[in-house]
Amino acid sequence: MLNQNKGADLKNLDLNKKGYLIHFEAWNKDFANNMAESNGLKLTECHWHVIDFLREYFQEFGIAPDAREVIKKLGKKINPNTPCSRKHLEGLFANGGCKLACKIAGLPDCHCRGV
Repeated sequence: MLNQNKGADLKNLDLNKKGYLIHFEAWNKDFANNMAESNGLKLTECHWHVIDFLREYFQEFGIAPDAREVIKKLGKKINPNTPCSRKHLEGLFANGGCKLACKIAGLPDCHCRGV
């Protein structure tokens, strides 16, 4: 259950029975932070790289990217001076993996391909 105290607009966001946001365009950063917190995560700069990538990919292709593709693409994009190494990216959403990352990113009822 989402913490409704973190932004009045969150209570108006519709989730399906699996906990995914129904309307991709309704997503906002408060939703992401709240969903992460309800799953025991505090979002870092590295998490936001993944979230932004997932949202951009879904917007362009209409599906979630393969988890290996996320690691491959972001591993190339991330500045070596950030604390986000390729290995670190692989464990960011360890408790829920790709599915949790997709939920936080607001992808509607996605499944993680290739996982």
